[in-house]
Amino acid sequence: ARVCEMCGRGPRFGHRISHAHNVSKRRWNLNLHSVRALIQGAARRIRVCTHCIRSGRVQKPPVREYKAV
Repeated sequence: ARVCEMCGRGPRFGHRISHAHNVSKRRWNLNLHSVRALIQGAARRIRVCTHCIRSGRVQKPPVREYKAV
């Protein structure tokens, strides 16, 4: 569910530690964005992390042309 469709990264797990050093489980989720990207020549909407967007792994499709009615 919370996985980048480009690199496959998922959430990281760790501990939430209070001031009294009580430990409980927590998770760090990725910063996912739903973007339109070119996948095998076709424009698809995929969920990718911001690391993939910034590093240039996501290729944006051309802007859609709308015809006037």
